Amino acid sequence: MSRYMSSRFDGLEAYVPGEQPQDKRYVKLNTNESPFPPSPEVLSAVNAAETERLNLYPDPEGRLLREKLADRYGVRPEQIFLANGSDELLAFAFMAFCDRERPVAFPNISYGFYPVYANLFQIPFTEIPLREGFTLDPRDYCGLRQNVVIANPNAPTGRAIPVSAIEEILRTNPNHVVIIDEAYVDFGGESCLPLVQRYDNLLVCQTFSKFRSLAGGRLGFALAGEGLIADLERIKYSFNSYNISRLTMAAALATLDSHDYYVENSKTIQSNRAYTTEELAKLGFETLPSLTNFIFTRSPAVAGGTLYRELKARGVLVRHWDKPEITDWCRVTIGTREQMDIFLNQVREIVKGAETDA
Repeated sequence: MSRYMSSRFDGLEAYVPGEQPQDKRYVKLNTNESPFPPSPEVLSAVNAAETERLNLYPDPEGRLLREKLADRYGVRPEQIFLANGSDELLAFAFMAFCDRERPVAFPNISYGFYPVYANLFQIPFTEIPLREGFTLDPRDYCGLRQNVVIANPNAPTGRAIPVSAIEEILRTNPNHVVIIDEAYVDFGGESCLPLVQRYDNLLVCQTFSKFRSLAGGRLGFALAGEGLIADLERIKYSFNSYNISRLTMAAALATLDSHDYYVENSKTIQSNRAYTTEELAKLGFETLPSLTNFIFTRSPAVAGGTLYRELKARGVLVRHWDKPEITDWCRVTIGTREQMDIFLNQVREIVKGAETDA
């Protein structure tokens, strides 16, 4: 850090994104990207005619995309907010709704950006411990009298809570915003979007990065009552009016026109998730029930950090954290069947080697 940086950031610990190594080709199962490319319609939409218009700024309102999303989800365009990935969306939400008088609470094991944003914006926060088996008990958030952020399904655990539990959290915190991060909801989860019309304190966040195969396009969106959306718009226009690129909006519009393609991809990922979980169980692994495009798993024979390093040395990337509560575990993105077979074959060799050494 230079001597010019503000002292208020002295203790800031930046978020560490998943590896995107360029040194060689890996089987990449570490950042929950889709293993499938965008639909043919998307590839056609991002064409020469569109690239020739890159000399022009994009529509700051994203009007066409908001209208199409509103039609998809049965809401008004004024209930849609567009952001440069769900990360920017969450940052705007922290800025808009949280401060020293309105702190925020979230699980102690969840998306790593939550405490980073709280520290960046100097917002007091409470990390609520998960229960046995990394389960989230909704009662811990009822009547909390703080803003609440919950990833549902949660990451990195893959576990979810029912919509009825989210409704109880909303009902018992009527004067605070409840942010539900649904980045992974399209892999078997249940969305709480129907609650948006009944609770003006609900903000639902989704993304085009996972289910819709546009991680490189950087597009997130929120659905909420018009009041919360207007608040987010004020923050956006005070920060970056043109936050969604022209090419990303063209790709997103085409994505929504090819919904069936992505539904089939999701079914394949869910099938591969079940297959991988079953094969790991044969090796003695404990894997949490998952409603996402990843699994959270551990081996009784190989420590989490060792498994991560051994797999990386063999050309397979997974995600591991040194946090004491989860240091034995690895998060594994679900890829194609071929990718999962490569992963499983390498795991078998690593486990066999560990058992031989023992």
